[in-house]
Amino acid sequence: MLEFNEYIKMFIGLIAVVNPLGAIPIFLTLTYGAGKKEQIHLINVIAITVSIILLVSLFSGEYILNFFGITIASFKVGGGILILLMAIAMMHARPSGATQTEEELHEGESKESAAVVPLSMPLMAGPGAISTVILYGHRSNDIAHYSLVGVAILAVGAVLWFAFLLSPWISKRFGMTGMNIITRIMGLILAAIAIEFIANGLKELFPGLV
Repeated sequence: MLEFNEYIKMFIGLIAVVNPLGAIPIFLTLTYGAGKKEQIHLINVIAITVSIILLVSLFSGEYILNFFGITIASFKVGGGILILLMAIAMMHARPSGATQTEEELHEGESKESAAVVPLSMPLMAGPGAISTVILYGHRSNDIAHYSLVGVAILAVGAVLWFAFLLSPWISKRFGMTGMNIITRIMGLILAAIAIEFIANGLKELFPGLV
């Protein structure tokens, strides 16, 4: 089990990579004209889906890596590069192809399952978030550690729920410029996390570099 402040850092890192504020404009577009009950239902589906995807990644991600013979050190470097690309896109306040493509966005617009695709997966619980959860989970092997990372994931789900519930108010108060500023700040935090993953992975792959 790690120090408590490390779990706070994990929670902030997950918020940065999931980036609920960046998804608010898409949520408002896809739910335009929907009633309050329907919007709340979609918000529930999004929060639950994202939480389930990340929890499954936490408890099964390392087994999947072992099945394919991928070392955690290699995954740290590869996952860190992926997260860094997402962070660079966030610092430019534009969507990353690592989270969703134009085809996935249009597909979501034409279906009632927009709460799952593209909002929950791959926009928020995409490759970057899944990679982050797996790497956080690998930092310790005891049950208490996995339990606390799981609590952090559930807390992220709660933040998503409140963010989308307050999305009309947030959109009016902050505007697109304000949300872009916050997204850029989150991107900077995410870039620092990505560099840390890459550096730790390289140290494990090439001990002589230390």
